[in-house]
Amino acid sequence: MAGLKGGHTAMVNEAIQRPAAEDRFHDELAKLQQEDTGPVPPGWLLSPRALEDFILGSAERGIALKFVAPKEMVRRVIVSLATNRGAMLIGEPGTAKSWLSELIACGVSGSSNLTIQGGTLSHARQLLYDWDNSLLQREGPSLAALIPGPLFLGMQQGKLVRFEELARCPQHVQDALLSILSERELHIPELQGEESVLHAREGFNIIATSNSLDRGLFDMSAALKRRLNFETIEPISDLTAELDIVSRESVSLARQSGVSLEPSADILEMLVTIFHELRSGQTLKGRSTDRLAAAVMSTAEAVAVAHALMVYAFYYRDGAMTEEDLMHFLIGAALKDNPQDRRRVRHYVETEVGTKSGAAWRALYEHRHLLD
Repeated sequence: MAGLKGGHTAMVNEAIQRPAAEDRFHDELAKLQQEDTGPVPPGWLLSPRALEDFILGSAERGIALKFVAPKEMVRRVIVSLATNRGAMLIGEPGTAKSWLSELIACGVSGSSNLTIQGGTLSHARQLLYDWDNSLLQREGPSLAALIPGPLFLGMQQGKLVRFEELARCPQHVQDALLSILSERELHIPELQGEESVLHAREGFNIIATSNSLDRGLFDMSAALKRRLNFETIEPISDLTAELDIVSRESVSLARQSGVSLEPSADILEMLVTIFHELRSGQTLKGRSTDRLAAAVMSTAEAVAVAHALMVYAFYYRDGAMTEEDLMHFLIGAALKDNPQDRRRVRHYVETEVGTKSGAAWRALYEHRHLLD
């Protein structure tokens, strides 16, 4: 069985702004690995059942919930990666596709750092490997002169490779994955003999993500689609679960920002409710409302707004989160470059915020003039 990547301790370096999932949840991974009695796929750190508990949480095992999604969907992704087919996660911006791929990678391989950013690639060489030109000119092609990319290292080490925003790289770059996913080998024509072919080790696979708004940017070939199982990541539909995530993640981010502040429960509930209703186009009571055209009212964006509100309250409001500040930050999040969205938000505030009960909602409604 694979182990957690070396050099880690339960203590995460506080100077790191954004610890990787394997650092943040090191103790949980170690606990799950120690207690894991289920069958483990070749080259994996955890069994599929333990990996599911790591992602979706287990009160019985003392494992925190990290991602909200139907259990069946998570299981399908896990099973796909335990076969010779990769997994493709598709969804709207802010649905935490990358977060799910990171959690799965550190649960499968003990690390999530083998990551490819599709938007930065223009040719296949960037995806696979490159050469040290000084060594190449002096000694000719050799393994010593080869500079491996994340895909090369994933095959060599038997690790899961994350391919972020696959649809943002050209099709000829995407198609470099075809033989790797089907034959599980990479040909290196510059080398000779056994060194000219890299065979993937047990544990290697690819989990990719794609923003649903990017469809058509660089269409995937039918051949590549056949080698990936597609799963759509939907926005969180459960308001209570979304509120829990926004609260937990914003507090964690605030702590990393040096802000020791407990958030206002009323402010967070209003924030999450507004995002939820504008995103779904329907209020909690079932009435239709306008969706925004230019803004992404995702859970991730709600976390960012909650974090900003806490930082603002800490430095400018003596620790008090106010309805006026919530309205200001909602404007920054919701009003992008579509002039009609201001009308939509104003209509929503007039017809929905103004009718909700409670002192906090009434106080927020009193600041509707900020939308003018």
